[in-house]
Amino acid sequence: MSTDDVYAPSADELIDPKDILDIIARYCGQRSALLSILGDIQARYRHLPADALKIVSEKTGSSLVDVYGVATFYRSFSLKPKGKHLISVCLGTACHVRGGPAIAAEFKRQLSIEAGETTADQEFTLDAMNCLGACALGPVVVIDGRYFSKVRIPRVRELIDEALEGFDKVEIGKDKRVFPIEVACPHCGRSLMDPQRTIDGCPSVRLRMSFDHTQGWIGLSSLYGSHSISTEHDVPADALVAYFCPHCRTQLACPWRCPVCSAPMVPLALRGGGLLQICSRRGCTNHMLDLETRGQSQPFP
Repeated sequence: MSTDDVYAPSADELIDPKDILDIIARYCGQRSALLSILGDIQARYRHLPADALKIVSEKTGSSLVDVYGVATFYRSFSLKPKGKHLISVCLGTACHVRGGPAIAAEFKRQLSIEAGETTADQEFTLDAMNCLGACALGPVVVIDGRYFSKVRIPRVRELIDEALEGFDKVEIGKDKRVFPIEVACPHCGRSLMDPQRTIDGCPSVRLRMSFDHTQGWIGLSSLYGSHSISTEHDVPADALVAYFCPHCRTQLACPWRCPVCSAPMVPLALRGGGLLQICSRRGCTNHMLDLETRGQSQPFP
């Protein structure tokens, strides 16, 4: 069987070759960066188009068989278009005995699709998983990387509506998950707080940024849980942004990748110790607090 037999793209599945070439260029066309390249393509198109894989093979010097091998080995990759929201229902033993099949059936009924299918409006893809690794919390459902435990049938409709509305929608001043933080450069230790420019009524986090040969400043909300920003230049959705300290001009980068979209995470030192990590992809709102100092952050002056 040839690689062309694995997946035949539909007539309306179009890619912009320049997008693919730009992604490959970010990693200098290195074969060792194949996973990262495919991760960025998946985030851009919500699957790995056949024509994109051919370009990756040509520009990285990897055989098409090897590229398809990686694309089909990792479950996070898909050769067929997926919806904007991925719903995974656990049907492992623990979840099964706690009612997992009934939860899966309700998602099928509400979305009018079977497991492995995508809704006609491309909003949802439904998967059934053997185990999601949270047996004590079953039945477990994962939507867009967020775990929901002990799900019951009435909760299914609520989860679908919340996914459409956006799990990250918060009410400033009312949501207890939103609280102020102070951050500094993990390299020079100087504060990144800018009281002269406020966002959400608090001092902003002032950084330099670079994307697609464009440079400028960006201000982030210092309220953990808020994703409000102010920028010198509009940043296109899905663009990977490089962040720099405005004092020492060092790029803020770390070896960890976003568990949602695979983009590099950006470290900021927390006052009192630890790190705040934010995703470098515009539009991805993943962020996390790491309160265990990893030797990168320095104390505030």
